[in-house]
Amino acid sequence: MNKLINEIRSNRNTDRVIKCDVPLDIEMDVRYKGQKSTNIPNLSENTLLRHFTNLSRRNYALSTTFYPLGSCTMKYNPVVNEKIAAFEEFSSVHPYQSEETVQGSLEIMYELEKSLCEVSGMDNFTLQPAAGAHGEYAGLLIIAGYFKSIKEKRTKIIVPDSAHGTNPASAALAGFEIISLKSDENGIVSPENLKAVLTKDVACMMMTVPNTLGVFEKNIAEISEILHQNGSLLYYDGANLNAVMGIVKPADIGFDVMHINLHKTFATPHGGGGPGAGPVGVKAFLKDFLPVPVIVKENNKFKISFGDKKKSIGKMKAFFGNFPVLLKACAYIKALGGAGLKEASEQAVLNANYVLSSLKDKVSIPAGSVCMHEFVLSSKGHLGDGVKTLDVAKKLLDYGYYAPTIYFPLIVEEAMMIEPTETESKQVLDEFTDVLLKIIEESVSNPEILHNAPVNTYVSRLNEVEAARKPKLHW
Repeated sequence: MNKLINEIRSNRNTDRVIKCDVPLDIEMDVRYKGQKSTNIPNLSENTLLRHFTNLSRRNYALSTTFYPLGSCTMKYNPVVNEKIAAFEEFSSVHPYQSEETVQGSLEIMYELEKSLCEVSGMDNFTLQPAAGAHGEYAGLLIIAGYFKSIKEKRTKIIVPDSAHGTNPASAALAGFEIISLKSDENGIVSPENLKAVLTKDVACMMMTVPNTLGVFEKNIAEISEILHQNGSLLYYDGANLNAVMGIVKPADIGFDVMHINLHKTFATPHGGGGPGAGPVGVKAFLKDFLPVPVIVKENNKFKISFGDKKKSIGKMKAFFGNFPVLLKACAYIKALGGAGLKEASEQAVLNANYVLSSLKDKVSIPAGSVCMHEFVLSSKGHLGDGVKTLDVAKKLLDYGYYAPTIYFPLIVEEAMMIEPTETESKQVLDEFTDVLLKIIEESVSNPEILHNAPVNTYVSRLNEVEAARKPKLHW
């Protein structure tokens, strides 16, 4: 019986290929002939296509469901931008081509730099850094180079306790000592707390505005003044620029250096390791420290220039960074224009506050009942016995939603960060909110349901400690 079943399986759905009746003029060298059977499954094209299509359905993507992790990892990426990046005129360009043959590509990068200057208020940009953290590192090297050039020994960087983890990591990699600054009871930086740790050896302070709690730093003007009076600089982590672009320019509120996460703010997909782009902008007095080469425009022609390299921090990446990502970001900016970028920010803030208003009476909102483009809630004290935020996140998978960021920022116990982005409809947000409230109710009425979640996914709950310490990366 087993032999019969195997024979049926081996012949099922197979293509009927007509035997070749054309004589072979060249005999293959015996060295290139396989000695063993390849054991390739005998499947039809239709069966194979269904197999890979069904595999793709196991992935969460914006094309399948709402993604409450927001632009931090995935927001809507217009398909037209993907098509533009795939144009043969771009995809076939080689970085070693002569300048005369890539004038269009150089012009696009030149125009993108100018657009980023307009959005941020900065005077100059480099497009080389490959991601946000890479941009942070570049910006901090620029700051280090600046203080070295004016012969000031500045060895410390102030980082708020609500900062992204890459901030202190990038500062340490750039050779700085980290000073952690505690947020006040409202989740923002207090000028008094800043003064308490500010010394003459502080090179800069790194800030995200709005911060990771989704709150605008209302003391930013005073903070900027305090730092600049001390001779220190102010660094803008552009991770949350999508909450204020078109409304507030970081340079106008006192920032000297910044990076922009093009791969999130300007809708170019990333995640899964990349690719990304983290351009760095600076005020005019830091221009000479930017990476080289740069693109300049002379006599209506675009050329690559190394200029005066004496102060430059050098190359951060081969050529000009991730060109397809830069293309998509440029297309996004040109399509929306200044008014459209502002509207995207306003819609992101509106959507986040709409979801927050539906949840604020059911869970704790540490930073208050009004937010920017994202908010952080705490489930502590609102769930059933033994139920944690992790259980809520796992249960969301059963309802077809990808889980949002949890346990970050670290200053909030049992934290869950929700960022709905600007492109989601009221209907989608209502559906998600209803599911989240239902899960909270289930945690009280039947906590075991959450402890066992997820049960509807292809893989049930994993031992995450084992997965981290003893990963199985192949089979």
